[in-house]
Amino acid sequence: MSVRPIIDAGPGLNFLSIHKERLLIATIGPFSAPESVQGEVLRKSRQDERFRDAATVWRKLTTRWIEILPDDATPELATVVQRVSGLPMDERRRRPQDLGETMVIAHAVVAAESGHSVTILIDDGPGAAVATSEIGRLRRLASSGHQVGSITLASTLTVLGRAARTEHLPDRATMRDTYSRLRRLDDGLPPIENTDLLAPKFWS
Repeated sequence: MSVRPIIDAGPGLNFLSIHKERLLIATIGPFSAPESVQGEVLRKSRQDERFRDAATVWRKLTTRWIEILPDDATPELATVVQRVSGLPMDERRRRPQDLGETMVIAHAVVAAESGHSVTILIDDGPGAAVATSEIGRLRRLASSGHQVGSITLASTLTVLGRAARTEHLPDRATMRDTYSRLRRLDDGLPPIENTDLLAPKFWS
């Protein structure tokens, strides 16, 4: 059984700031975000002019397209947060650095441990590494006979690749332009030439 994809603040800020929310939703569907991610999106949109439009778009999308996941300290959520961060949940929530991605992973793990299949959208390298570790843990549980679901890790590159040759990114020129606009917001994205987004597999 699948649940809504869960997104981190980085991809949310980037796509919504350049008004590519329709591309995002067409690719991954209606999505969810932890309360901490929503807080980060709204805060950064106030603090950084580049992300100013993200808050307006975010508010328009909730509650039909964005479901907000409460970050209340349930036993299940607290257990995962402790394991992935090494801190009790109450203490981890007092440290804002990368809190959103920790909660994205924690919500996804709780859903997967309940038997759901869930996609998470994270661009951050350390966050992706933690998510990959949890994916491996779930696979080991499944191979040992436990009834668990799964987590699929996606990124901005995944979204753009899926959108290639659709109405949102119909050709390479549009892909280049959209990627350039995203990269101006996120210097963690590599040059497009270092990705496969212009490769024939997407455009043949």
